[in-house]
Amino acid sequence: MTHTLRNGTRTAWAALGGDPALVSRVCGVVRPGALPARLPVMGLARACVGVCALAAAELGAHRTGREVPRVRVDDGAVATAFTSERHLLVDGRAPVSFAPLSRFWRTADGWVRTHANYPHHRAALTAALGLAAEPSVDMVAACLAERSALEVEDAVYAAGGLAVALRSAAEWAAHPQGAVVAGRPLLRRERVAEGPARPLPPLDGDPALPAQGVRVLDLTRVIAGPVATRTLALLGADVLRVDPPGLPELPDQHADTGFGKRSAVLDLEVRADRRAFDDLLEQADVVVTGYRPGALDRFGLSPEALAERRPGLVLAQLSAWGADGPWAGRRGFDSLVQAATGIAAAEGSAERPGALPAQALDHGTGHLLAAAVLRSLTERSTTGGTYVARLALARTAAWLTGPAEGLVEPSEAGGDGPDSSSSTAYDGPGPWLAETDGPLGRLRHALPPFSFTGGPVNWSRPPGPWGADLPRWR
Repeated sequence: MTHTLRNGTRTAWAALGGDPALVSRVCGVVRPGALPARLPVMGLARACVGVCALAAAELGAHRTGREVPRVRVDDGAVATAFTSERHLLVDGRAPVSFAPLSRFWRTADGWVRTHANYPHHRAALTAALGLAAEPSVDMVAACLAERSALEVEDAVYAAGGLAVALRSAAEWAAHPQGAVVAGRPLLRRERVAEGPARPLPPLDGDPALPAQGVRVLDLTRVIAGPVATRTLALLGADVLRVDPPGLPELPDQHADTGFGKRSAVLDLEVRADRRAFDDLLEQADVVVTGYRPGALDRFGLSPEALAERRPGLVLAQLSAWGADGPWAGRRGFDSLVQAATGIAAAEGSAERPGALPAQALDHGTGHLLAAAVLRSLTERSTTGGTYVARLALARTAAWLTGPAEGLVEPSEAGGDGPDSSSSTAYDGPGPWLAETDGPLGRLRHALPPFSFTGGPVNWSRPPGPWGADLPRWR
């Protein structure tokens, strides 16, 4: 059953500064059973994907002079895309998910969640605990069982690792970082400097994709940022991901989020590589960063420095905990934010913490980030200026755990509205998966989570090897 989705989409679209009248252009197919959870995860996913699709359709209409087309958000496609890393197959091989030391652990007074998928984070965790370089799960469990959750949280972070004590929503609200996050909007998108209008060239080709001709410098890692830039690549942007040497992305994660992009390696500590990066920046339309606030400032990549160096730039910043507060400089991942903000407690039981049915904070924030870029490109085309968008996983979590009315459709809440019981139930990801051959092998992967007239149906290119491309624009 197809009907207009209004609640969460209206909230997110307003946060993006979009024309309220355009929300009626978003239609959805409700499929009971998609992303089941106690919290309104499906509503969040629909809304984030819906505004991303609408922002793409708006940009395309602006560049062609046509009316903004209706966009379609199908629960099945959204649920499949939000779990894309689980559906990936590489030559028939299932992906490697969380490492053995990335999990919940019982402590002397509660629970703590660690993240040790990357070798340097695993090394920091074991060093903080005073254990051997490659401890067994049982060794780590025995060590943590003797310590308090907050003691572990502080010790591991001090060592450069990642660990977060499990908190309830009330405990997070009382935490200084939780209080700061609660006082912030869902996202911040600002015009930080004046400048002439920079209209994008007319679209050509079939399909004429909305972001065609846009150059995106991708300085992100893991899931949320790469999902945003994967979406921009889907929409026709030339996306070049740049990573430092010696810190490769996890192979399966790269395969899942690398569609449509190219991947280069540059060491900004080396003069020649720095010059190559500066040349890229000089011609970029968009820079997307996913490192903790302040981490790139020493390279002249703070928002203020970028706005001065590259007037007319669209800068999108993603962080785990937000740009303000005592945890602003901390690293974080979706699973850790779930643990800190009360989500894991809400989805769990008295015996054990739980988790969302998808890494929805990553995927949801990634689509919001892409939407913020697209809306900024549309506005830059007419009013000019330099734009900065700031998003955080913790702020998306606050939306999810807040009043449910913003994320639940009328039919799901039992009020007036279409009867979702007459819709087709979600029966697995099959219809929204595809297979693509490429340099990494034959990939089974999730298809895009939205559609609209003139929009893409799949990525133009599969991912290639990490760091294998030259650092230059096409």
